[in-house]
Amino acid sequence: MNDNEKLMRAIFDAVDDINERLPDARKLDHSRDTVLFGESGNLDSLGLVHLIVAVEQRIEDTLGVAISLADEKAMSQRTSPFRTIGTLADYAIRLVEERSRG
Repeated sequence: MNDNEKLMRAIFDAVDDINERLPDARKLDHSRDTVLFGESGNLDSLGLVHLIVAVEQRIEDTLGVAISLADEKAMSQRTSPFRTIGTLADYAIRLVEERSRG
């Protein structure tokens, strides 16, 4: 399993953690297209914060790289990296790659 696959697994494991707290109607699917936040998302702002923290921890546990997903860079982007699981994964991959390069 390569690092990108490990990262996706870490995100889906974090989604499972969050799903334990959500009612059935709001549980998140294991899909890159799953909307997390916004008009058609299943998470409120607190749920999104919990997911971000869980993803950061899972990435550190899995890949040994500490990243901060909710930083100024994320907040200043035109398209939110927290919109879907796919955008979150793409953003996390960029951060892990940047961190790994030094």
